[in-house]
Amino acid sequence: MGMGLEKVTSMDVSKKAFSLLDEFKAFAFKGNVIDLAIGVIIGAAFGRIVDSLVKHIIMPIISFILPGEQGYLAWKLAYNGKELPYGLFIGEVVNFLLVALALFVFIVKFLGWVMRSKKAEAAAPAPPPPPTKDQELLAEIRDLLKAGKA
Repeated sequence: MGMGLEKVTSMDVSKKAFSLLDEFKAFAFKGNVIDLAIGVIIGAAFGRIVDSLVKHIIMPIISFILPGEQGYLAWKLAYNGKELPYGLFIGEVVNFLLVALALFVFIVKFLGWVMRSKKAEAAAPAPPPPPTKDQELLAEIRDLLKAGKA
């Protein structure tokens, strides 16, 4: 009797494993997941571009304006032989703010504008169809009756 249970259990496990594999294939190869992966890769590349912009252009310009020997990298507080490199932190904050600004402009303003224009196109009423022959004749009769009363 123990042998029969082992066969049933091993068959159920293999069926569940194949079912899980099928579900994973259906999930992993859906278009949305692949689009999401592409978005993450492009987002990471965009983050590196903005990071370079902050570190190599914006923060050096700020370091020209504010005092410091080596720019924002040298901005440190020293106490009892220990240093707190607040310049690096400020650089990361500026980096974050620029990424957030770029995302805001792209998502809220640009995509919002695109979505509003698509909604406006969809909501715009279609021009009325041209009148049929019957409607034209009825309009002529109406006009003649109005002219006869005046």
